[in-house]
Amino acid sequence: MPSSSAGHPIEILLVEDNPDDAYMTMEALREGKVRNQVHHIEDGVEALRFLRRQGDHANAPRPDLILLDLSLPRLGGLEVLAEIKHDPELRRIPVIIMTSSKREQDVVRAYNNYANCYVNKPVDLEQFLGAVRRIEDFWLSVVRLPGAA
Repeated sequence: MPSSSAGHPIEILLVEDNPDDAYMTMEALREGKVRNQVHHIEDGVEALRFLRRQGDHANAPRPDLILLDLSLPRLGGLEVLAEIKHDPELRRIPVIIMTSSKREQDVVRAYNNYANCYVNKPVDLEQFLGAVRRIEDFWLSVVRLPGAA
């Protein structure tokens, strides 16, 4: 059962530099079944600062789930994923890759770096919203997530 049943929302970190994709993802999650708090970061360096609670992110909550794009400024998504999964404090946080990349090498590299899921972003708006809702249904309603560290 997701931790939102205990009265507090699920914390989601969305790492996405495309403003349209970020907006659609946040809207789909806002309309979802599970109470959630979405924190949006636009580049890989800031995502790691958020996760490590550095600088302006000193009081950042520990996310229950990370939605990570691959094409990010300053530090790419695969590098961010590798940092997360090699950090003992962060490695248990599920990371869902949400990207437009369909390159087999990206899929392989993501799973080699312990991504929990690799999802291609649909181009069509309704398909995109449906994909985000299915992610929410599975990861926030079906799967049991580890408690915050």
